[in-house]
Amino acid sequence: MTDTTANLNLRPALEIIKQDSGQRLVKLTGSWLLRNLVKLPELNQKIGSYAADKNIQWDMNSVEALDSAGALIIWKAWGRRIPAALQMKPEHQHLFDRCQAAEAPKPQQVSSKSSRAIKYTHQLLTTFRDQLLQLVALLGQLVLDIGYLVLHPGDIPWPEISITIYQSGVRALGITALVGFLIGIVLSYLSALQLKIFGAEIYIIDILGLSVIRELGPLLAAILVAGRSGSAMTAEIGIMRVTEELDALSAMGISHSLRLILPKVMALTIVLPLLSVWTSAMALIGGMFSAQATLDISYQQFLLKLPDAVPLTNFVIGFGKSAVFGLMIALIACHFGFRIKPNTESLGNETTNSVVAAITVVIMVDAVFAIMFMDIGMP
Repeated sequence: MTDTTANLNLRPALEIIKQDSGQRLVKLTGSWLLRNLVKLPELNQKIGSYAADKNIQWDMNSVEALDSAGALIIWKAWGRRIPAALQMKPEHQHLFDRCQAAEAPKPQQVSSKSSRAIKYTHQLLTTFRDQLLQLVALLGQLVLDIGYLVLHPGDIPWPEISITIYQSGVRALGITALVGFLIGIVLSYLSALQLKIFGAEIYIIDILGLSVIRELGPLLAAILVAGRSGSAMTAEIGIMRVTEELDALSAMGISHSLRLILPKVMALTIVLPLLSVWTSAMALIGGMFSAQATLDISYQQFLLKLPDAVPLTNFVIGFGKSAVFGLMIALIACHFGFRIKPNTESLGNETTNSVVAAITVVIMVDAVFAIMFMDIGMP
């Protein structure tokens, strides 16, 4: 057996030496390794009892071997602190330094309400900036695809455009007609109550015509399409992500933007102006019925007075901004659809975000149009 092996097998021991000054010295000898210490659990109790005396001195210079487990056992027996009067070899010092560093409490960063508000605002602005850049990139890719289709008209995805027009337009005729008709009745009835006070019942036609054709018709149609078709588009792309159909399209070299985004954008840009005309017509019919019932204005009088009360420019403005609404709803739906991760939780969250963002953007764009054309089309 070599000397090194013999040193490792030395029995760990603890000796109390009384010095000339009257103080006691605890001297540790042997090999304080884990395999040796497990056989002598009483050593821990002895070290702990002597560690209670703050004036006692410790000498570890005679320790032949010490491992991390042995240092940790001694450290815990000392009460998780290094005695003030301690002598040891330099190579053993770093083991206790590691124990002390591991036990040191990490400083907790206490953030004030103002710092949390600043951090939240920064995250919000960063997220908004990133999503805005992604939308701009999506719009840029759409422009490139349109340029490609102009040069290659045979690649226009007519089937995808046709089915999207049917799903987003034809199948939405019922709900838009019902909502438009009821809104027309409500608006006509509430306006009639006020006009009766001033004896200006005939102006119900001006109020209904301007408000419905210029504002309410396009806005109602856009909100209904955003909630109905926009969410469906987002969920459709999300399901394709979950089922790895998007990866399959990429593997086959099929462009996502050309086959998924472009048909939806073109279809909604075409169909939403038509839906706004349909919704406005149903709202005017509802208002006409209500005006006849509450103000005794005949249907013929209503229809004859309507073209004079509402200049054609208002119809053009409503028709034009409906096309912009359709473009934005489709872009936002596709944007959030491609953000969906392959799990059901992300699918629900991004679909909700898509509807909320689309409706918000529609109202913001409508406000911009109202400011830009506030002096245009007024009788």
